[in-house]
Formats: sequence, C-alpha cells, structure tokens
Amino acid sequence: MGLFWRRKGKDQFVTLGLNKPEVAQNSKDEAATSSIPSEQKRVIQEESPLQAVEPLPLEPVATGAGSAPVIADSRIAERPTARQAQPDLSPVRAGLREAALDQKPVPGRPPFATSILGLNLSIEELQAQEAALEQEFSARFRRAVAATRETLSERLDTVFQGLKQIDENLLDELEEALIAADIGVATTQQILETVRRGIARKQINDLDALKQAIKNELLKILQASENQGVASETSVPEDVLPYVMMVVGVNGVGKTTTIGKLAQRIKAEGNDVLICAADTFRAAASDQLAIWAQRTGVPLIQQKQGTDPAAVLFDSLKAAKSRGSDVLIVDTAGRLHNKSNLMAELEKMKRVAGREVSGAPHETLLVVDAVTGQNGLEQARQFLKVAGVTGIVLTKLDGTAKGGIAVAIANELNLPIRYAGIGEKVDDLVVFDPELYVNGLFE
Repeated sequence: MGLFWRRKGKDQFVTLGLNKPEVAQNSKDEAATSSIPSEQKRVIQEESPLQAVEPLPLEPVATGAGSAPVIADSRIAERPTARQAQPDLSPVRAGLREAALDQKPVPGRPPFATSILGLNLSIEELQAQEAALEQEFSARFRRAVAATRETLSERLDTVFQGLKQIDENLLDELEEALIAADIGVATTQQILETVRRGIARKQINDLDALKQAIKNELLKILQASENQGVASETSVPEDVLPYVMMVVGVNGVGKTTTIGKLAQRIKAEGNDVLICAADTFRAAASDQLAIWAQRTGVPLIQQKQGTDPAAVLFDSLKAAKSRGSDVLIVDTAGRLHNKSNLMAELEKMKRVAGREVSGAPHETLLVVDAVTGQNGLEQARQFLKVAGVTGIVLTKLDGTAKGGIAVAIANELNLPIRYAGIGEKVDDLVVFDPELYVNGLFE
C-alpha cells in the first residue's frame, strides 16, 4: 500500500562516516605542513639537526620473535651514546609483535549500514520491514471490508445459483444486490449498462465473465476519481511549508479521531506535524483533540471556547512557520449544510490560510461515516459546494455491510477516497487502495 506520506522527494539519511576509509597519517601530516608559511618552513628546516642525514638503509627482517633490524651505518657511532646505558628492550618488543600477530582481525562494518530509523539496520532489512508492514495493512484492509463482501457475495451467489445463462431476470436481481450494498442507483445503472453492452457483443457469456466485468467497472470508477481533487500530497512542491490539511465533516462521523490518526501516521513517516484546534464552537472539541495530541506526541494550538476560528488558524500558521513544521492539520467545527453561519466561517478560514501560505489549504478532507450510506453522499454534495472538498476519508469501514458507498462517492462526486478508517486504534487508518478494495469485495 506504500508509504502513508510521500511528499518528501528522497529519503533523508544520517551520515556518520563509519564506512569511510581511514586517511593515511602521512596525508594528514602533509596537509598540516602545507598550511605553514614558507618562511617558517625554511627556519624549521635550518634548525632541524636531521636535515643533512640521508635515509638509512634497512635490512629486511621476518616478523615474529626475531631480533630487531640492524642498521648498518657507521655514522651512528659518531653520535652521542646516551642510550647505551638503557636496558635492551628487544625481547619486550618482540613479545609485543607476537601478541599482535595472535590477535584476530576485527570484522568490518557492512557497507550501507546506515538507515532512516536506526544505525543497527541495513537498507535491505528496512525494505523487508516495510514490505511486512504493507502486507499487514493489506490484510487488515481486506478484513475491514469483510462485512460488505459477505453481504454482496451472498446476494450474488443467490442470484447466480442454479442459473446457466444470463437473462434479464438475472440482471434485475443483480441490480438489487448492488443497490443493497449501497453502491447507489446511478452507479448501479452505469455498471449494468456496461454489462449489457458486453452481453450484446458476446464478451460476457458466463457467470465468471459477469463477475469479472463488475469488478473491472468498479475499479475503473475508483481509479477515474483520482483525476479530480487531490489524490496525492506530492502534487504540492516541497518548498511550500507548511502543507495545510483542513478536515471538515458533521459531528459524530469520527473527525477528531481521524485527525489524531492522521497526525500519528504522518509523524511516523518522519515529518514535523502541528494540530490546530479551530473547532471553538463545541465545548468538548478542544479537550478531545488535546487527548489525541498528548497520545501521539504532536503539538496542539488551541484557544478558549468562542474564539474566532480564523484567529486560531492564523496563530497556528505563524507557529508552524516559526518551527518549520512540515504539516499543519486543521480541525473545524462539525457543520451541517443548513447552518449558514458555520459555512461562512469555513470560507473565512480558507481565505486566511491562502493569505498566509501559498495555495493553502492544500487539501480539504471530508470525513464521511460509511455506516450512514447515502446520507453521507448527500453530506459530501453540500460540502463540495462550499468547502471545496478535495478528498474523502471514509471512517468505520470495518463496521458496516454498506461499504459500497465508496464507489458511489467516487462516481457521483469525482472525488478520490484518500484514507479509510478500519478500527479504533491509533494506527487503524490506511491509504485507500482501489484495487485492494475491489479485490476484497470479491475474493
């Protein structure tokens, strides 16, 4: 399913220089000498007593317990003999050479052993962990749509049971099964129209081909919706900071929970996240968001109840800029389309965000409860008129047999479904995968 937050163009690695070859001591000495002025070099060379001494020839000697190399040069005898009184240290040095030979070589550090999450893992190990995490989320996503799959599969099996050919009666029962899964009347009619054309062209002549045609049409609808709105955070340049995400929706759909999960997942990808508690209309909104902020370790900007939400957003934008935050998630009051004052308030917040950060809000996510079915579709229509919704977060997908609302929203509103809530835990928010969703309905 990929990374949860992919806006950064490349991975950020910490380089400690652990794998670099050691610089030769001679190179260091030459570098240090080169920094000395030429006049000082000349004085040092003149004062050095070893300047005129030529290199002494050395006789080769085997390593180990042998004696020290003998220097054959008569000039040594002319020097002062102050060292002659010192004891002979040759046996000691020989013993040290023997001990050095007995030591086992220290294993070198494997190449490319730096990583994003820690210095104890290689790139291959990190990739294996990421693949395992993706498989885990994929399995949980399939379990989340189990209720919808069971309902849809049971209806389809009942429709196809005992039938050898495709006729109009079968298509009528198929229409009822799709509507029962909350795919919607308009979307169901579109799917059946495609099926009828396939039957007329002799492309669909058995029940397996019919199921495959339905799967292909559902996947086509979900993928086509990504052409509108904001399907990826990578559409905004990296130098635009902070990336402003405004979250809207009516009360009770899981908006606050979604914000907490979003903050946790985006932070886990290595981004600095800030939360703006701009829902000053409801008394307990800031308190609930503060609990999630403390749980996830994400800073929260909030004001007392009744404060102008646009003012809270303005302060949050200033704070995000000063601390260099990557993402600012803005909570808004739970609005109904018949509350004109709240809708006007939302428009004011959008103007403030756009004045402070270029293109903000970069995403306006509408949180829809999958259990509400077609009522959630009507909410999306109203918010699309005023709030400029760019994407959908579908919550409680694991607790309903009417998960087909995802297809209805994507088809009728041309909005991508960005995320899906599949549980109550802090990491139970996944990137919505159209192919995985459709396959999960028919597996």
